[in-house]
Amino acid sequence: MRAYRSRIVILAAAIVAAAELAAAAQAPAVPDAVAAGQQLYLKNCASCHGRNGQGGPGNDLIPAAPSLTGDKWDHGSTDQAIFDNIRNGIAPDFNMVPFKDKLKDDEIKSIVAFIRSLEKKK
Repeated sequence: MRAYRSRIVILAAAIVAAAELAAAAQAPAVPDAVAAGQQLYLKNCASCHGRNGQGGPGNDLIPAAPSLTGDKWDHGSTDQAIFDNIRNGIAPDFNMVPFKDKLKDDEIKSIVAFIRSLEKKK
């Protein structure tokens, strides 16, 4: 009986921890993260996606970059999916290159916070 109770307690703790992680993954951005993300976005993303996330025209070598302010997201719309796309690029052609060697994870999270702030400005 004692082993059963221990398992229940461990399971309950795991469920609570998972719920906290899920909530943190979609947590509202703090203003400092948005401001830092804006600077990183302007330096690394705006040349393709536009200064305000409106999307870009593309050229003969690469297709148009999608808008980051709309309701339609071709490659996932969760914070984690956006983070993964920035970090790992968009396969298979990698028209959006990976930034994992250029940006730290915290910097990518700030960019995600900035992109989320663009949605509210629509």
